[in-house]
Amino acid sequence: MDLLRDHDLARAFDHAAPAYDRLTAASPGHHAELRRSARRLRLPDRGSGLRVLDLGCGTGASTAALLRAAPRARITAVDASAGMLARASAKSWPPNVRFLHRTAEGLPGLGAEAGPYDAVFGAWVFRNLSVPDAVLGAVRALLRPGGRLVVHEYSLSGSAAHRALWTAVCRGLVIPAGTLTGDGRLHRHLWRSVLDFDTAPAFAARLGRAGFRSVRTLPVAGWQTGIVHTFLARAGATPGRGGAA
Repeated sequence: MDLLRDHDLARAFDHAAPAYDRLTAASPGHHAELRRSARRLRLPDRGSGLRVLDLGCGTGASTAALLRAAPRARITAVDASAGMLARASAKSWPPNVRFLHRTAEGLPGLGAEAGPYDAVFGAWVFRNLSVPDAVLGAVRALLRPGGRLVVHEYSLSGSAAHRALWTAVCRGLVIPAGTLTGDGRLHRHLWRSVLDFDTAPAFAARLGRAGFRSVRTLPVAGWQTGIVHTFLARAGATPGRGGAA
């Protein structure tokens, strides 16, 4: 099947938004591992005085994880899907959280919210992008030198066993669940996009080529081991911007 991209993908997420929270809640470890990845930003003083970008916030699960890890940070959460964003913004949030309807490719157009940011958190976003390198470049430009990036992503280990497990989970659970809610095409996209995306070593290398340093790859626990990874990195200085890490 062809992968969904750009406006087609955003529309698919719009349609899936009403059932999205219920489906993710049924996935063992989904939220716990997301919170663990957010903690791995290790922002000092509970984020006091810091600016954090939540890239691809969906219905707000990643935003909630960030808020729990850094409750004093100023969090800007963006997503390309108006439907997902409406679900997120309808929830109860403190005044230090703001939601914006933006694509990842539109990061340079954030206007007053253009940074610099002290940290960026991207959950389940990069495998959905047509040109991930361009977005990584935009993220690096938004970060202050030495700023922190954490990516929480479906990125297979490269093992044939993990690839087979992912296909078995999708065919047995994920795609049938999506079909029941009328979102079968989106869930088939989820299956294929993970198979077609970078392995964890390949994505770590991509981060290095994009100008990030101190790149680390960490596994998650439970059934997602070898299927989901957390990537930690620091932004080097961008052209025309000085500063030390």
